[in-house]
Amino acid sequence: MSVAKVTEIIATSDKGFDDAVRLGVERAAKTLKNITSAWVKDQQVEVSSGKITQYRVNLKVTFVLED
Repeated sequence: MSVAKVTEIIATSDKGFDDAVRLGVERAAKTLKNITSAWVKDQQVEVSSGKITQYRVNLKVTFVLED
């Protein structure tokens, strides 16, 4: 039997939502082992002078705990 845990992280990018997700998962993988999935819980943009300056995603990352 395996046991999984879910942790929530926030990642940002100045390129787009896809890039923010990629960066978030890559960063999580540096600390967490056995990542199996990531769910985008929320998306936001930061706006300055009427232009998008940053894309932000709130991710729920699932990983399997080692025995």
